[in-house]
Amino acid sequence: MILPGPQILRGVVGAQPSKNYTTRRLLVAALATGESTVRNAAISDDSDAMTRCLRTLGAEVDVRENGDGSADVRIVGFGATPHPTTPLQVGNAGAVLRFLLAVGALCTEAQFETDRPDSLGKRPNADLLEAVAQLGVSTNSTDGMLPITIRGGAGALHGGQVKISGARSSQFLSGLLFIAPLIGQPLEITVTDKLVSRDPVRQTLEVMADAGIVVEASDDLMHFRVEPQSYKAGEFRVNGDWPGSAALLAAGALTADGIAVEGLLDDNQGERAAADVLSTMGASLTRHEHEIRVARAPLTAVDFDGDTATDAVLALMGPACFAQGTSRFHNVANLRLKECDRISEPLAELRKIGVHCEEGNQCGDADPDAIIIHGNPAGYEGGVVVDGCRDHRVIMLLTEVGLRCAKGLTISGAEHVAKSYPRFFQDMIRLGARIKFERETSGGDQT
Repeated sequence: MILPGPQILRGVVGAQPSKNYTTRRLLVAALATGESTVRNAAISDDSDAMTRCLRTLGAEVDVRENGDGSADVRIVGFGATPHPTTPLQVGNAGAVLRFLLAVGALCTEAQFETDRPDSLGKRPNADLLEAVAQLGVSTNSTDGMLPITIRGGAGALHGGQVKISGARSSQFLSGLLFIAPLIGQPLEITVTDKLVSRDPVRQTLEVMADAGIVVEASDDLMHFRVEPQSYKAGEFRVNGDWPGSAALLAAGALTADGIAVEGLLDDNQGERAAADVLSTMGASLTRHEHEIRVARAPLTAVDFDGDTATDAVLALMGPACFAQGTSRFHNVANLRLKECDRISEPLAELRKIGVHCEEGNQCGDADPDAIIIHGNPAGYEGGVVVDGCRDHRVIMLLTEVGLRCAKGLTISGAEHVAKSYPRFFQDMIRLGARIKFERETSGGDQT
């Protein structure tokens, strides 16, 4: 994919549906008994993985696309008795895997596989497997990595007390919370160390509550108690996606006469902080109800705790490349455990463009996993080929930077943006971006 540069954006687009809310609402609908409808669901690789696996587990799923990047999904759930007949193919969807590994505890046997051994196949799940083992479930894997087999069900699974680490991912905790009401006995969950990315846990509790589930939770989200309950079928709606919209807003802060993103609610997505960060950096940003408008302006560096908005960190790195001063994104160690190492690998691509950037462990920072970017308001020549690292967030970051480079950029592997935001480039074109798609000579993939 080739981006000529530099470019100016203007116009209005609607926020795509939230990836995180979509996977959660689809799962809750399947955990209910009866028919539910999930409206404004995201169409993405992750939502495809979830619906595919829910069918394998026994749910009836009917997806009707609306033609705008969203779908209405009718689901007849399996309730507390999922019954997979074939292995679950989870693709490259980490959250889908972790949520459904927990659901596997409700099954007599569930097998999990991936066609992405180089990515999801390397991501750790041992913390979750150790937790479900405390509930009487047996598991089989190599060091907690795919492929994984879980054997549980009514004859093995029991309630009581379970301890789980939240240091690597909050997805493990969310998985336990989803199955807790269906175990048949009270369950108390204690997070034993730290809990990264608390806002996604709040999203989990929100969608559970919308389906009638009551969870007793401590204010710090470190202790939970869940009594036996049943999910209620119903009609659920997915909010707009803050992480994907953060990339649009960041691009607007760099290149726009004025763009607006509509349909962004003040909800439990921590990435909503991206708008405040851009404003703090100096972007011309205004809000009106559920619309955010942004225009380019001279930017200054920022120091940001990325744990509060994990999926917006890479989007915010784009403006940092052009800001006056040195920006620092810290408390982001779990970025190393995503589709790629989202610290080392995107920084390597930015260096190809000429960005002066470092990891904390390379410059003596107190946080060895911090991302340090020394901005250059004069910008970069570009005109080079960079690798999207098969990671949707990296691709969006490089697109932001490429729009501002004097000679643009060529981004290889850009098709992987479809994992969370298949219409990203369409929306960029609607805002005026000039993008050329060509067949890559190395792998023959159409970008």
